[in-house]
Amino acid sequence: MIWSEEMNKIQPLKKNQDFQHVFKKGQSTANRQFVIYVLKQREQAYARVGLSVSKKIGNAVTRNRIKRYIREGLRHYENRFSTGIDCVIIARKPTSELTYWEMLKNLKHVLKKSDLLKMDKDDSR
Repeated sequence: MIWSEEMNKIQPLKKNQDFQHVFKKGQSTANRQFVIYVLKQREQAYARVGLSVSKKIGNAVTRNRIKRYIREGLRHYENRFSTGIDCVIIARKPTSELTYWEMLKNLKHVLKKSDLLKMDKDDSR
């Protein structure tokens, strides 16, 4: 479970003021499915990630499924995730129609684009 306090690599970004700080000061990167705001925090030895899925996207079941898929994708890439950052991931409307594997592929694409994933030797793309 990536949101537990025992695991130091990725922790949740919870407070509204932290979200607002990342939106105001952070750099944004986007693709069709996701927008990511990233703010470097040099004093942190871990990454904090917040998720946002608008009420315009489906019903509560759909929004929660999207958040679960994103959390699982982050857990999947946790060992390669950059530390010392605050990050907010916003899901756009097209994510509601994606399968888990399509969402994972698109999440990986936008994470690489924003330089949050460290390159692996198996990554040819």
